[in-house]
Amino acid sequence: MRAACFLFCAGCVWAAEPVRLTVAAAANLMGVCAEAGQAFYKKTGIEVVCSYGSTAQLAQQMSNGAPFDVFAGADTEHVDSLIASGVLARDSRAVYARGQLALWIPKRTDIHEIADLTKAAVRFVAVAKPELAPYGLASVQALKSAHLWEAVQGKVVYPASINQAKQMAASGNADAAFTAYSLLLHEEGAVLKIDAKLYQPILQALGVGAKTAHAREAWRFRDFLLGPEGQAILGRNGYLAP
Repeated sequence: MRAACFLFCAGCVWAAEPVRLTVAAAANLMGVCAEAGQAFYKKTGIEVVCSYGSTAQLAQQMSNGAPFDVFAGADTEHVDSLIASGVLARDSRAVYARGQLALWIPKRTDIHEIADLTKAAVRFVAVAKPELAPYGLASVQALKSAHLWEAVQGKVVYPASINQAKQMAASGNADAAFTAYSLLLHEEGAVLKIDAKLYQPILQALGVGAKTAHAREAWRFRDFLLGPEGQAILGRNGYLAP
């Protein structure tokens, strides 16, 4: 009887343990994922922990077995690739936001449009590696569409993520940085939104891990991001509806 009671009580303790979701979040979601996670926690009691990085790096980590419950990328291609390889559940794919590209000039006063990046006084322009970061790819597309790539290419430095690109401009190691508009809402200096016609739409997709031990909770967080509350948080942070 005592053994049976112990097993029952142990089961109760195990069942009471809170669920913690881990989310692989693209670097442009810095802060946004945490805000959404806090709102989700208040609503459900389910904790959300966000791990940030470039979309390609996070996708590689997940392919190598990193135990993320949810993958929230900055494009659709990496989500599709993870679905094709069985890492993400196929029916969990959804576009949750459309990102906006911006140029940040924190310390200079002579850059008023992207054409000013061709000025001789502009030495370094930070662009996240296009092969790793969708916003970096969009930056190159914008410069090429504006017929500025030939003049600016030699000035471009390539950090791994848009957060690192932003840090380079903040430290003075770059005169300007292409990054996500969502990361610049509260920054000083000049923030120039790049004409969306100059780059392919930055459609950001997510998916639930196919082998997650917390599938029910992961799906709830997915649906929260796609629902009115999640979309309102994304909207307040500089994202457009998908």
